Amino acid sequence: MGALASISIGINPNLIDVGPFVLSWHGVMTFVAVAVAVYLVAKWGGREGMNVDSIYSVAVWAIIGGVIGARVLHVIDFWNEVYRDDFWSVFSVWSGGIAIYGAIIGGFIGGALYIMIRNSNWFLALWGTVFPFMGDPHPANLPGIGRLADITAPALLIGQAIGRVGDVINGEHFSTLSNLPWAVIYTHPNSPGIFRPPTHPAVAYELLFDLLLLVAIWPLRDRLRPHGMFFALYLGTYSIGRFFLSFLREEFNEYFGALNEAQVVAIIVVLLTVPLLVWKAQLVRPTVNRN
Repeated sequence: MGALASISIGINPNLIDVGPFVLSWHGVMTFVAVAVAVYLVAKWGGREGMNVDSIYSVAVWAIIGGVIGARVLHVIDFWNEVYRDDFWSVFSVWSGGIAIYGAIIGGFIGGALYIMIRNSNWFLALWGTVFPFMGDPHPANLPGIGRLADITAPALLIGQAIGRVGDVINGEHFSTLSNLPWAVIYTHPNSPGIFRPPTHPAVAYELLFDLLLLVAIWPLRDRLRPHGMFFALYLGTYSIGRFFLSFLREEFNEYFGALNEAQVVAIIVVLLTVPLLVWKAQLVRPTVNRN
């Protein structure tokens, strides 16, 4: 089945392209995704009695950790091809090149480290020494790591789905060939996917998977204990889906003969989260009134 039976995407991937300034759909939708996710976590956390300002403080460091993590995984994947001979380009995040797994894992690490460090005795003592003019240092009213992570999980799935809209428009993630009627071709000259034959809309599949996974695990958001188990469930189930969907993606590098970087990370996440869920997770009656 040829291109006439495919879906043509002719949208310019760049919203603004003036001189050195380029604003892509991918960048805009990523910003929207992060903003929506932070808003939802603050809203849901506030309903559960968490200090909203503290949630925003954690979000700042989670975003910083997410950006660093997303870039680190991308650089690792393309170290030999790009960054080994051009090391300073590692820091040019604005030029593109991120990995969603790095954003998720790095975001969790960044937020968790802030919660652990902010109220530690050594940090409070250091703060009082370095900034004595700000008065006596005091602990912040921060949420628990596991509790906040559980609230964050569904917001992340919504954010991931929003971000994939930009990927669908841009055509920067190449997929395997397809003769299905919903195969896509990119026709705008600025699209990285221009001139490619009809391919699977793999990132659109992931968008749909994110939403279906959200619907599937949503009823368990108040029923898994101890806190943190719902986030582990999200990581494990997302990783299983991402592992299989990644077979439809064309990646530059392969590991262990046939796997791409996302699949390797997915296997590691599953090996960590599934035993953790089996060992610790308990199903309980909902205790939060969300009316």
